[in-house]
Amino acid sequence: MNESKALQSNSSIAHTDEVIIACEDGSFQKTGQKTRILRAEEAKQLSENQVLVSDFKQQKLEKEAQKNWDLFYKRNSTNFFKDRHWTTREFEELKACCKFADQKLTILEAGCGVGNCLFPLLEEDLNIFAYACDFSPRAVEYIKQNPLYDAKRCKVFQCDLTKDDLLENVPLESVDVVMLIFVLSAVHPEKMHLVLRNIYKVLKPGKYVLFRDYGLHDHAMLRFKSACKLGENFYVRQDGTRSYFFSDGK
Repeated sequence: MNESKALQSNSSIAHTDEVIIACEDGSFQKTGQKTRILRAEEAKQLSENQVLVSDFKQQKLEKEAQKNWDLFYKRNSTNFFKDRHWTTREFEELKACCKFADQKLTILEAGCGVGNCLFPLLEEDLNIFAYACDFSPRAVEYIKQNPLYDAKRCKVFQCDLTKDDLLENVPLESVDVVMLIFVLSAVHPEKMHLVLRNIYKVLKPGKYVLFRDYGLHDHAMLRFKSACKLGENFYVRQDGTRSYFFSDGK
């Protein structure tokens, strides 16, 4: 799988790697990128797949985005994604943020799904307190029903990151690390900047945004058939959920 991920870690030709650091002026600084090279037949396939979904259907997909993700979790429950035990290995900054071994670390997992990243992190490091939110109310309920959920160590809430103010649930400049793991790709490209502005408000100055997502020319991108394209590098799945594939430009 070709993925774009923030903050320094080992990479290969099949990955897109970049560093994203929150700056004091509210911007996000990026460096370094590698994009998977297409074979001739793959390039031909992409060049031929240029039929866009109609404006009417695109507007409907945007309007029903939350419903489609809620239906996704209704169908798949907590069984679709595997637990992500690789976060501390891939993102050394999770430990680098702590100056002392027993220092408390506050994180926000934006787009937490059913906790496949959240619960392994909380189990691995007892000094973490986590805020976690998701677009889908059903996903949030699955987290609250999980036997591992501990309200003393985690606060989970439903949130549309493009319009709901995170400050209603997370204090201003209180978070050491924000995690965006396969989340931003599901947001319409024209609204991605709203997500970044939202999370910046709760991030401590100079701290980190950890980003991992689909990269340009991922095999998942090549599996989309004709008439599934919403825009440049932006596609819709059969279930109505959407996915953007990132390049060094975005």
